[in-house]
Formats: sequence, structure tokens, C-alpha cells
Amino acid sequence: MRLGVLTGGGDCPGLNAVLRALVRRGVLEFGHEFVGILNGYEGLMEPRLTEALTLDSVRGILPKGGTILGTSNKANPFKYPERVDGKIKEVDRSDVAAKRYRELGLDGLVVVGGDGTLSIGHQLAEKGLNVVGCPKTIDNDLSGTDQTFGFDTAAGIITEAIDRLHSTAEAHQRVMVIEIMGRNAGFLTLEGGIAGGADVILIPEVPYRAESVVRKLKDRAARGSKFSIIAISEGAYPAGGSVAVAQAADEIPGRGVVRLGGSGKVLADLLAPQIDAEIRVTVLGHLQRGGTPSSADRVLATMYGAMVLDLVRDGRWDHMVCLRDGKLQFTSLAESRKERHVDVAGDKMRMARSMGISFGE
Repeated sequence: MRLGVLTGGGDCPGLNAVLRALVRRGVLEFGHEFVGILNGYEGLMEPRLTEALTLDSVRGILPKGGTILGTSNKANPFKYPERVDGKIKEVDRSDVAAKRYRELGLDGLVVVGGDGTLSIGHQLAEKGLNVVGCPKTIDNDLSGTDQTFGFDTAAGIITEAIDRLHSTAEAHQRVMVIEIMGRNAGFLTLEGGIAGGADVILIPEVPYRAESVVRKLKDRAARGSKFSIIAISEGAYPAGGSVAVAQAADEIPGRGVVRLGGSGKVLADLLAPQIDAEIRVTVLGHLQRGGTPSSADRVLATMYGAMVLDLVRDGRWDHMVCLRDGKLQFTSLAESRKERHVDVAGDKMRMARSMGISFGE
């Protein structure tokens, strides 16, 4: 078969591992031919944005971050940005993507991405294209799977960052606020915060009360702990308040989502008048996405990339691979439209509370 492959949305460690596994098994076991679609769905919308994916082209890419195919989160075929009457507007150009698919002579399309990329894949499948998917996101917020690759590496980076902040926080007796990605789900902040020994963990699932955080900081100071570490999700917000937004959806034509950012500063401004300690905010930003993938992400991405060919073999189009109860399985691409959130009554939250970690409740 002749299969197109694209990586869409934000980059994350493990994407190249997927491509390597897909091509190696596809060529060696099935004799498939692969066409790399460059820059996400942009490669289906614009000419000359493809390249052959061969055993040679995936050699040596296992430890590399990013994606050799490039990616984009601004090329949704169903909301494609075009200049109309002097203004950039979002136009449905999905027919262009479908036509390009046929012109490339594809028997199927493998889309590797998060909720946006997979949702678009589902919509293309509804238009009659043969589409299968692999779930990725550092946020780990896709309801269709228990684990996405990229998450483990990002959580490790966050843990290391908090470790490093501990030393300077203690030396200067400061309150260190570290702002962490994750959008509307707190998985990264929860796991990175616990692993890094944060004293306060603030996640979107639990709107925080500033007075509760202040009380925690003052209690620590009264016990002789002159510094504190606060891990806060970019999507966390104070009770009765709203999420901090760095850029609105209508400012990014073709993307259709808001860009979050600033939750750390919002918190610092609320705390500053109520505590004596100096407060510093660190925004990890895209450091969380970069670098070589962890061994766990390499293995998971490799398994996903290899198993997606089972879906192709069996004609299970409009499905994606997933991990459920520790086993590789598959589910409908429609599942990618649903968000997964931290279980606030789950074991991790319960144990963290029992050790004195505050969630600002």
C-alpha cells in the first residue's frame, strides 16, 4: 500500500520514534511505500510539501526530538486561513485536502498528533478518506488513551527544573512559582510537582483560593521553612476568576484555539501583598517539549508506530491506537474530541494531600 504520514500540532519527544517504527515495520513486513506529508496538514493543502519516507530517511532518528516531517497547528483544512476581501478568514478547504490525497495516490493516511490533529483526521475520514491515527501530546489529556507519548519526557524535564529551583529558592529564601504546560488538564503539573517536591500544586481541575495558598506558605515559614515551591498549570485559575490567556483564538487564523499563559504571574500578584517573602515566577514554556525522548516515550511511541499498521492491515479506518489498562488497543478517532482530566478524588491527589501538599482548596 501507499500510505501518507503527517505529524501535526505541537511537537513533542517521540514523534521520530513513531515514524521510524512505522516505516521499518511497514517496509520490512508489509512492503508498504510511505509518503511524508510535511508541516502537518499544510502538506495536504499546499503543493510540493511531500517527500519519500524510506528506511534510509528514518535511520538514526530514534533519539531525536521534534519531527523530521515538520509540523503545524495553523493549517486546519476545515478552517483554512485565506485572505478574503483584504481580511484573513477561515474557509472550509477540506476538498483541497481530499483532492491532494487522491493526487498523491494514497491508499491511506496516518496522522500523528493530539486532539486537534486527530479530530481533523476523523473529519477527513467522514469525507471518505482512509485515516488512522497515533495519539501524542505532552499534556496527556486525550480521553481515548491512558497514556500519550511525550508526557513522560516532559514530566521529567519539569521535575529537573523544580529540582534546580529548590537550590536557589532555599539560598534566597524565596517563593518560587513555576508555570507548567498542560492546557486544561493538570497531569503534567501534578506528576512533575509531586516528583519535584513542590509544596503547592495548582491545577485546572481545582480552582484555587489565594488565601489557602497564603496559609500554606505562612505555615511553612512558621515551621522554619523559609522558602516554598509552587507548581501551577497554565490553565489553573483562582476560584471565581478565569484562565489567563496570552493570545485569543481569533488572533491566530486557522488555529481556532486560545494560547494560554500568565497563570504564574496572576498567582504571584495575588500572593505578593499577603506574604513577606520575595516571589519569582519561572515559565518553562517550550523547554518542556524539546530534547531527546525518555526511554519510556521511545518504547511507547515505537509500539504505537508499529501497531497502527495493524489498523491499516485490518481496514480499521477512522481508528487510532491507544493504551488501555497497560495493553495496546484501538479506539475510534472520534474519541480524540473528548478531553481527559485529572481525577481529583484519585490516589495521586489523595496521597499528595495526605503528605501536606496543598492544592489551594
